[in-house]
Amino acid sequence: MNGGGGAPVDFDVIVIGAGPAGLMTAHSLARVGRSVVVIERGEAVGSKNLSGGIMYCHAIREVFPDFLDSAPVERLIARNVLVFGTGSGHVAIDYADQRLSAAGTAVTVLRARLDPWLAARCEEAGAMVMPGLRVDSLLIEGGRVAGVVAGQDELRSHVVVAADGVNSFIARGAGFRPPPKMSQLGVGIKGVVKLSEAQINDRFQLAEGQGAAFSITGEVTGGIGGGGFLYTNRDSVSVGLILRLDDLTAQGGDSSVLFEGLLANRFVAPYIDGGRLIEYGSHLVNEGGQAMMGDIVWDGLVAVGDAAGLTINTGLTVRGMDLAVGSGIAAAKGIDAALAAGDATAQGLAGYPAALRESFVGQDMSTFAKMPAFLENPRLYRDYGQLTADVLRGVYNLDLTPRRPLLSLARQAVRESPVRIRQLLADSLKAVRAL
Repeated sequence: MNGGGGAPVDFDVIVIGAGPAGLMTAHSLARVGRSVVVIERGEAVGSKNLSGGIMYCHAIREVFPDFLDSAPVERLIARNVLVFGTGSGHVAIDYADQRLSAAGTAVTVLRARLDPWLAARCEEAGAMVMPGLRVDSLLIEGGRVAGVVAGQDELRSHVVVAADGVNSFIARGAGFRPPPKMSQLGVGIKGVVKLSEAQINDRFQLAEGQGAAFSITGEVTGGIGGGGFLYTNRDSVSVGLILRLDDLTAQGGDSSVLFEGLLANRFVAPYIDGGRLIEYGSHLVNEGGQAMMGDIVWDGLVAVGDAAGLTINTGLTVRGMDLAVGSGIAAAKGIDAALAAGDATAQGLAGYPAALRESFVGQDMSTFAKMPAFLENPRLYRDYGQLTADVLRGVYNLDLTPRRPLLSLARQAVRESPVRIRQLLADSLKAVRAL
């Protein structure tokens, strides 16, 4: 194999990290006959993952048509709510549609349950999964990646897949990926509140098995770039914040204080009242979009999922797991072609970035490339929620003064707001371009 060196390999491919990206890469390669091992530093697959999230699941259902029936999904999302918090209340856009759950577009999952299910599918396909083993570094010979070093042991392969998350210590430690900018990272703080299924169905107005996802902006972040979220699991509710790291640092914010404020927020509190906090934690998340990706293939090495910077935050949706799945499938195509051609150099692995660009992953990353810059606008978190509430107050505050047209009310609200007309028009144009 070109660039492969003379030493025999233990596996065709070594995957570092047993999340959706790594496991989908391994499964796709194993089912076409490649020898694959997945190395996971957690004592058990899924043990390191904080709760879970919303998974847009059409991509994974292409691989596992029975996913909704056999995988440990929590609820089918049938209701999406966008909330703008203000000092005196909130404004919400509530989109509930049976067509969403009927189509199986999105589900809530707990990664401690989902990841072991995916690992079992990998093993059924012929891959080996090794939890409880930490990879210390890449094995580099002749300028190319030839395997991994774990303690005193070396494992050799033609290709290594970095699927080790947003920090990607493996790729960065070897100098393959530069450290991200602070503006490209967010701090995610999440708690899981235990409630009964009946309580969740009643409070969120849900039928059996259906779920809801709330995106919350405004006062909950204390003016810091970011937002809150609230979504339903089967018998728990996940609640938390994503705060832009550079803005949090610049403003001297305290993420734990903001999280406590979120739990007590007048909009959030009724949904979790009487529940028991059973899980809490924080971690870094990608916020840089397409600009954060950079190179994703090198001689003997590819990066997938969070390790490749694949996250999309539109303010309406936050996507990571579906992009991880798609990148794993695309990486497997590129790796399989490289192995077939006997060329595991960056040039030989170029089929992966090509497949990624052609997939929904690459196309969506391109579509929303301007969104991270748009979301840096502080007016989104300080002014626009209040401005919207002021307009609506003029509509619903039926006192004894003569009524005015909506456009007149909006003009007055803007005149009394810190937002200038020129800023409003410019921000509206940027929003249209970014979305």
